[in-house]
Amino acid sequence: MNKNGGDLMAKVVVIGGGPAGMMAAIAAANKHKVILLEKNDKLGKKLFITGKGRCNITNAKDIGEFFNYIPGNPYFLYSPLYSFTNEDTMNFFEKLGVNLKVERGDRVFPASDKSSDIINAFSSEILRIGVEVRFNAAVKELISHNNKVQSVKLQDNSIIEGDYFIICTGGLSYPRTGSTGEGMNFAKELGHKIIKPRPSLVPIVVEEEWIKELQGLSLKNVELKIMEKNKALYKDFGEMIFTHFGISGPIVLSSSSVVKDKKDLKAVINLKPALTVEELDKRIQNDFAKYSNKDFKNSLDDLLPQKLIKTVITLSGIDENKKVNLITREERKRLVALLSNFTLTIKELRPVEEAIVTAGGVDTKEIDPSTMRSKIINNLAFAGEVIDVDAFTGGYNIQIALSTGYLAGVKAGEDV
Repeated sequence: MNKNGGDLMAKVVVIGGGPAGMMAAIAAANKHKVILLEKNDKLGKKLFITGKGRCNITNAKDIGEFFNYIPGNPYFLYSPLYSFTNEDTMNFFEKLGVNLKVERGDRVFPASDKSSDIINAFSSEILRIGVEVRFNAAVKELISHNNKVQSVKLQDNSIIEGDYFIICTGGLSYPRTGSTGEGMNFAKELGHKIIKPRPSLVPIVVEEEWIKELQGLSLKNVELKIMEKNKALYKDFGEMIFTHFGISGPIVLSSSSVVKDKKDLKAVINLKPALTVEELDKRIQNDFAKYSNKDFKNSLDDLLPQKLIKTVITLSGIDENKKVNLITREERKRLVALLSNFTLTIKELRPVEEAIVTAGGVDTKEIDPSTMRSKIINNLAFAGEVIDVDAFTGGYNIQIALSTGYLAGVKAGEDV
């Protein structure tokens, strides 16, 4: 790996050393000399923090099911995902010595729970196959002529010439890792249309001020629906957490993809989805019988987390000091409805800088999905989050990066 060096010349120049860029470089190096430009001092900086540092590398579902989990331009991804499938991803890393495991929701992780194992495997393969990596190589601009990129100018004004270029610079999420949107700017300068970047897989801000009282409370096995009037735009089951501004956690992050710029939405949480309304009512009746001589505020310990009780009591409208045996049927029904439909008013999404994934980017209509090549610039391709594609949590987004990176690399230089 070349950390320094002067002006270089290469057949294929890959810009960006995330999962898409590393895979593109490896795939292209089977046929071409490749230079991989990374603006940081190490590869896979964002990959390192994914999955809370465990790196959810893909999903083990049948590849045909992936498209159900991709709200952002799924049809564009048919060719990439079938060219390099999740099975290919798992085989790729296992051949490189990374043991994998499958967890809830078919999420695939390194058995060690260390994202560094994935990055080290990538780095070792890049070294073995002869890719030349240049670190601290931030790109200033792509120099083009007659619908072809001729060279890349770096921030230090050095020039790297090449015959084929692949932009894999990511989106706007986690800018401290280097994802600052410059790839979209390069594409725009070359004539590409950019779909306005927006956050996807991001926490949700709610209107209710009392949400601050629940900050830090994590819930498992709850159901979340995003409602637009009487229509459910999203529904999922799993884990979530309350924050000082609203809600987050796996099912919330995935739900954010349907929120986007919509107004007048509600987040409706079923705190007891394993029970029907009738079963929940009977459960509460049993608890009330057990604590019949206690105050209402002391009767919910078996049903709810301690941190949630005060808020539920307030929202129920039942006097906290009322004896349980004096609670009316109407009040109990109101409590059942509250626990089944714990409703929050969605205000907005958190900013794109806090998102796991960026929606928006280079317009897919201007990219050939069978090669990932630009339809505007003859020797330019794109891969990964810089493109206007996005998916739910669960390993789908990294698989998209790997699949598009692989296809861009394999097809690099063809008919140029």
